[in-house]
Amino acid sequence: MNRLLKSFKKITFAMWLIAALLTTTLSLAAWSIQMSATVATMTANAAATAIAHRKALTRAVMKTKAKARLRRAIVAIPIVGISAASAFEFSEYKEWKEQHPEKNYTDYACEISQLTSEIVDEVLYELPGNLKPSPRFVQERISTCPDRDIVN
Repeated sequence: MNRLLKSFKKITFAMWLIAALLTTTLSLAAWSIQMSATVATMTANAAATAIAHRKALTRAVMKTKAKARLRRAIVAIPIVGISAASAFEFSEYKEWKEQHPEKNYTDYACEISQLTSEIVDEVLYELPGNLKPSPRFVQERISTCPDRDIVN
């Protein structure tokens, strides 16, 4: 009888252990499937967002290039071009002033001068050979600004 009771205890423990391990395995499998689905969804959303961002960025760049092209075309007309160039510059200064209310026109001019000097080589490289000024000619005309934090 004692031996039968020990066997019953062992069988009961083994059944309980098997049930616990089976329950744990099934719940971990369900959790793993749920996490895999979540990762797949997030990956798809990230890819869609990246594509949308790339398209928006490309569209913004194209609009900026078209705007610059239109400005160049308007500026090419002598009398209209002078007034248009002045209006464009004043408009850009007003936008800059809204973002930097504590600064003045000298700060704006220095910032524009610094940014222009950074890209002048690229622009000059794109010009036809007979229209390119010498590098020394350009460097002599770039204004110098006092050292200060210009671009925020």
